[in-house]
Amino acid sequence: MDPGEAAILESSLRSFYRLFAPLPPLPAALPGRMNVIDHVRDMAAAGLHSNVRLLSSLLLTMSNNNPELFSPSQKYQLLVYHADSLFHDKEYRNAVSKYTMALQQKKALSKTSKVRPSTGNSASTPQSQCLPSEIEVKYKMAECYTMLKQDKDAIAILDGIPSRQRTPKINMMLANLYKKAGQERPSVTSYKEVLRQCPLALDAILGLLSLSVKGAEVASMTMNVIQTVPNLDWLSVWIKAYAFVHTGDNSRAINTICSLEKKSLLRDNVDLLGSLADLYFRAGDNKNSVLKFEQAQMLDPYLIKGMDVYGYLLAREGRLEDVENLGCRLFNISDQHAEPWVVSGCHSFYSKRYSRALYLGAKAIQLNSNSVQALLLKGAALRNMGRVQEAIIHFREAIRLAPCRLDCYEGLIECYLASNSIREAMVMANNVYKTLGANAQTLTLLATVCLEDPVTQEKAKTLLDKALTQRPDYIKAVVKKAELLSREQKYEDGIALLRNALANQSDCVLHRILGDFLVAVNEYQEAMDQYSIALR
Repeated sequence: MDPGEAAILESSLRSFYRLFAPLPPLPAALPGRMNVIDHVRDMAAAGLHSNVRLLSSLLLTMSNNNPELFSPSQKYQLLVYHADSLFHDKEYRNAVSKYTMALQQKKALSKTSKVRPSTGNSASTPQSQCLPSEIEVKYKMAECYTMLKQDKDAIAILDGIPSRQRTPKINMMLANLYKKAGQERPSVTSYKEVLRQCPLALDAILGLLSLSVKGAEVASMTMNVIQTVPNLDWLSVWIKAYAFVHTGDNSRAINTICSLEKKSLLRDNVDLLGSLADLYFRAGDNKNSVLKFEQAQMLDPYLIKGMDVYGYLLAREGRLEDVENLGCRLFNISDQHAEPWVVSGCHSFYSKRYSRALYLGAKAIQLNSNSVQALLLKGAALRNMGRVQEAIIHFREAIRLAPCRLDCYEGLIECYLASNSIREAMVMANNVYKTLGANAQTLTLLATVCLEDPVTQEKAKTLLDKALTQRPDYIKAVVKKAELLSREQKYEDGIALLRNALANQSDCVLHRILGDFLVAVNEYQEAMDQYSIALR
């Protein structure tokens, strides 16, 4: 072998020995080295819920088969992350079960050793574990219970959290749950606590106003932030406007919101336009209500809130094709909200398919038990199917949720009249008249009941005259006055009344009634014209 080949061979042998020489042993625990729990936590933080579910399930089984495999704190973390993944998959009962096991594990852990909860940013070490917050676990459990419609259990779990440890979102959930359960005092307390921590929590402000807390008191809780943060001068006016909304003062609420909406910085705000549309609807001004809903829709084509009322108004006007198109559009946006189901239900109801309207109303209530429009739809369908007592239950629930909405009372009174309970209808109509004030709507509602009793016909006439003096264009008052004139066979007076009402608006019901009156006086050609307009 020549010297060159010997040198190459020696170099190759040295490389071989270096490659296969034994490495020095690794230290038992490198500083900052991740364990399997850290990987689970990181996947949970990254939103890899299906991956967390699979891995945590396997690791929990390993832990059950070998209790020494993971420390108590590590098992607590695994249970929480596994429950979170179940929550994400909407398996709420299973999630509650795992959260309960996690809390039991945490309780046992607290007895054996004091472990300081961490935010999860520090590296895990044997001495310091990054434990999920026990309070956050309880909040997630409450969320599960609300999804399962077990509100009492949700309240119980949140009530168990000491007041000082409650975060704003816990107080907000508690406030809403208390309000739903009719517990006004603790609800007010919880809403106020939210505002103390977050003075710009506008939904908490609306919650307080809905519970009859004075607007001035609510405004005082936001005064500091209004004075220190720029461009919030509108907030006090906003609170004032919604204080009027929740006291049923529709005209002042409309004027106040209009003044806000006209300000350049808040012009074309979809929420304000939606509120205006709803207020016009409550005030019986359906024309302006539809206009505002259409304006809001143009600004936000994905708008869902309030579209149930809009669909109802279109259906009342006989625009069933528009209602059908609206329902399809809303279903394309989301079928997990009550509004598209209510809109489709209105189409069925005004097409006289009451059993389908009943099904759609029930589906809407299943999605949102606080949907007033869904309750009214289902109640109306039940009433028209002859199931009056069931309808009464739904209208009463609607009144509980929206005590300032006249249409809720109208539905209940129609049920009383349908079952010949004129006394109950009269009591309810008088209560509405006293509580909501003497306006064109309440006067007409009371007159409607008076028309059912021959003894109170004259009173009905006086009430309708007062209503039409206040609002000559109020369609329901015009219809009832026309009905009264028809009974008295005063057709010429009825024709004059209807022509005057139709001078500035077009309504299919008024055109149809005018056609009937014209037939009564042998004006057949003009009657045909009116019927044609009504059909269009």
